[in-house]
Amino acid sequence: MPEPTSDRRAAAERFSRRDEARPGSAGQRYDAGPYVPRRGGIAALRRAAEDCQGCPLYQDASQTVFGAGDASARAMFVGEQPGDQEDRQGEPFVGPAGGLLKKAMREAGLDVDQAYFTNAVKHFKFTLATKGKRRIHKPPSLREMSACRPWLTAELRLVGPEVVVALGATAGKALLGPSFRVTKDRGALIPLPEEHEPGGRRTGQAGEGGYVVATVHPAAILRAEDRRKPYEGLVSDLRVAAGALAR
Repeated sequence: MPEPTSDRRAAAERFSRRDEARPGSAGQRYDAGPYVPRRGGIAALRRAAEDCQGCPLYQDASQTVFGAGDASARAMFVGEQPGDQEDRQGEPFVGPAGGLLKKAMREAGLDVDQAYFTNAVKHFKFTLATKGKRRIHKPPSLREMSACRPWLTAELRLVGPEVVVALGATAGKALLGPSFRVTKDRGALIPLPEEHEPGGRRTGQAGEGGYVVATVHPAAILRAEDRRKPYEGLVSDLRVAAGALAR
């Protein structure tokens, strides 16, 4: 592994001084903020995230799975966390849920190649099956999600999307706060909170900020016995995002 840059080394030292307890211990402060570089673009963020130890999830995950796609995309898609395939390949939305999402995007009129994909949490959290070595997804805690938020905020600032699609409850809460509910808030254009707006320029229509459109996570559709109606709902929500981009 290459030596960290001076910025990353200094950040790690600040983290160490603030949190003398080893990662995973009760005294650790969960915060990725010290690892986020103050300068550079998405590529610099991705390199810095490789060394993130802002919460204990890095210990069991294969690697950090950072965002990928068009770094100047008008649409950003935010999921919960990497899944098993994403953890192995190091790219977001490359597993079955990602395939379903991209199919729905095309059906809704959204360009997959001109989108940016990321997750609210950058490491795979899982438990091992009772028998065998299969890794079973486990939802991140609020503490873990909050620790990882500086990465998401930095991505939003640099990409500057006009529309952010929140896929599921964890992504919605990371973007809109703890009161978010998928069943109540999905399919509507919700103003992107000011704390997430890009620095130096505004998004969306002239004089406006960007928007969040919430919907279900495609993984939830894959778990459903009858996928037809949930899938149609996903496509319908994505059409709201496509309509906002067409203004």
